[in-house]
Amino acid sequence: MKRFLWATLVAIPAVLLGLTASPAQDKDKEKPKEEAPVYPVALLGFEERGAGAKDLGPKVADLLFAKLAAKPELYLVDRTDLKKVLDEQSLSLAGAVKADEAVKVGQLTGAKLLVTGSVVQVDKKIYLIVKVIGAETGKVAGVSVEGALTDELGTLTGKLADQIVEKLGKDAEKLSPKPAPIVDRLAELNKKLGKGARPIVYVSVTERHVGTATFDPAAQTEVGRFCKETGFELVDPEEGNKGKADILITGEGISETAGRVGGLVSVRARVELKAVDRKTGKVIATDRQTALVVDLSEQIAGKQALQDAAAMLAERILPKLVKAEKK
Repeated sequence: MKRFLWATLVAIPAVLLGLTASPAQDKDKEKPKEEAPVYPVALLGFEERGAGAKDLGPKVADLLFAKLAAKPELYLVDRTDLKKVLDEQSLSLAGAVKADEAVKVGQLTGAKLLVTGSVVQVDKKIYLIVKVIGAETGKVAGVSVEGALTDELGTLTGKLADQIVEKLGKDAEKLSPKPAPIVDRLAELNKKLGKGARPIVYVSVTERHVGTATFDPAAQTEVGRFCKETGFELVDPEEGNKGKADILITGEGISETAGRVGGLVSVRARVELKAVDRKTGKVIATDRQTALVVDLSEQIAGKQALQDAAAMLAERILPKLVKAEKK
């Protein structure tokens, strides 16, 4: 996933300043500055512990969402979309999140980090405790604030939001590491697939981007790329004969603008794939993945998000095709 955005440094001619820049300074000016990554975050619910914390969980979650949404370092998954996804998977917005559930939420929403926690009342004090969970790693970091029961809830959640951002500044790489280069991912997938025979594969994925013209088939191309690079024979979806394929991989990709902050645009893409044995009609695998990319260009972000989602699906589905072929 394209995780970093690059800005171009414009040099002011030295003659306008009456100064002569040294070669070292010129070299520094030529180097682009690396922007801080924007982290997609899913904010889950808060448990309530203690009589004084009753009914405060939803209030803290709503206030924290508003506070975090104002932080440029974060992109928050829409709460309505999140609830819909979790309801479909019979997962709850509140309560403890297990590692496998965190991975599932990440796959379905594109979130790299999950934020959840508790509102705890002890004697005359109230504690807001947050867990930040890496959706891919399952690793957890924690922050908390405390105050009197009479303190303004908005003030406490504001402090909590600041602590979350500060914590991510230190531990984000541990919770959500940079994705490995595609070359390394392909090598790892080849190792997982082993030396077993590869079936002949036909790939056809329809795509659309809400509100704009259709992109070239980014998801289809990416799945096909993973097939070719891992030894599968690929039937051309336009010129080839689908009847020669052992496995038909079909699906749909859709991307849409998720939000804009300044000159940046975030695009969310979802890809759904199904692998079917052509001769028997048996469904071998079905899966879906959501990815979110932030970029200066909506079209580039949409294409990259579709590619990212398709690549993650290919890594999960292709091993199942080799297993099916061995049976």
